[in-house]
Amino acid sequence: MGTVGINFGAATSGQGFDVTSTVTAILGAQQAIETPWKNELTALQAQDKVFSTLGTQLSALTTSLQALTDFTGVMAQTQGASSDDDVLELTNATSTAVAGSHSIVVNALAQTSSEYSDTIANAADTLSGSLTIQGHTFTVESSSNTLATFAKAINLAGIGVTANVITDSSGSRLSLVSGTSGAAGQLTITGSLTDATTSKSIAMNTGQTGQDASMTVDGVALTSPSNTVSTAIPGITFQLISTSASPTTPVQVQITNDTSDIGTAVNNLVTAYNAVVTTMNGQEGNDSSGNAEPLYGSPTLATLQSQLMSALLGGSASGAISSVTQLGIGFNQDGTLSLNSDTLNGVLNSNFSDVVGFLQNSGSFGQSFATALNNLGTASNTSLLSLAQQQNSSVETGLNQSISNEEALLATEKTQLTDELNTANQVLQSIPSQLNEVNEMYSAITGYNSQSGGQG
Repeated sequence: MGTVGINFGAATSGQGFDVTSTVTAILGAQQAIETPWKNELTALQAQDKVFSTLGTQLSALTTSLQALTDFTGVMAQTQGASSDDDVLELTNATSTAVAGSHSIVVNALAQTSSEYSDTIANAADTLSGSLTIQGHTFTVESSSNTLATFAKAINLAGIGVTANVITDSSGSRLSLVSGTSGAAGQLTITGSLTDATTSKSIAMNTGQTGQDASMTVDGVALTSPSNTVSTAIPGITFQLISTSASPTTPVQVQITNDTSDIGTAVNNLVTAYNAVVTTMNGQEGNDSSGNAEPLYGSPTLATLQSQLMSALLGGSASGAISSVTQLGIGFNQDGTLSLNSDTLNGVLNSNFSDVVGFLQNSGSFGQSFATALNNLGTASNTSLLSLAQQQNSSVETGLNQSISNEEALLATEKTQLTDELNTANQVLQSIPSQLNEVNEMYSAITGYNSQSGGQG
């Protein structure tokens, strides 16, 4: 520890010295003990920042991998096309759909049963009589004795039939439409109404007979109560628009795997992996100021690099696929990856099921890589980066405590030292006045005047 001098000039000058700067100088020398602690703390905090970045990037890599390993993810997505949208239009393909070709002939469209009444010239005319609809009898009463109020009474009954009043230039009609399409929704109506105003009988007429759609799918005869069909081809929903021109002109429905979204997902995986590698590469060497990067020489970084590469090359094969390189993923000299989209599309078209197995089977590359990422990132308290962060945190806590204890000790010493030096300074500053008192006392006793140098 260095020495600190106090400059107060001649002892008889009364000048004293600067207590504050003297205390600061004395404590500054003692405070130097904290410097290595603070330097180590700064280094650990810099490591923590990189660990946090790597943890976030590994989490993003895990998410990008899940898009490929999820059984309902992009690998399960399909798309379809119809050879004649005027006859049959595809509306949805789910993850249960299987790639393939289907031949469909539409023989008849589904119809919904409907009935309508004779025309009434004046919709406000009073009605009488009753109708039995689907076993429910509706008798005209004072509250339901017009077309509008009678239709309202039917609708309020909730019998699965919709009643409306249709009006054109010839007059108004009561319209009844079944709430169930197909043959099962066929309306059964008995009874009659009378226009009491004109004494004219009002008959009910068939508008449309309830009918199921009829088709053949790959030679199998099928029916559907609706023109929206979702059970003929698993995972596929299509809409019947019109009947086929003839049984010999079927609509061809082609179901294919959605390779476009798969390509995007694989590219996302490559991008996420490269982000991790780029961060790791950036820790190998010195920064622009010539100082070592926070994780330079870190065993944690070396372990992460080694295990990440091993995971990328691991996992069991599935059929013809045994390596990520067969998916078009190549290795660059700096450890990053590149993707050849043509290679990927080729293997998806030729060995799609093997690609799925390579990513999703038990023990496959996809499952092994996911496990490795979980063990490396910050997904659990026992993963590599989590343990490194915990170790740093423990050391940082100890360093902060040491610094805090030293600061408390210095604060106490500062108070004591300030008090002592203030006292000493007061003594120094009072010496001239004390000497003057002594001189006065001496003069009074001896008669000698020190100021003039002789007898008084």
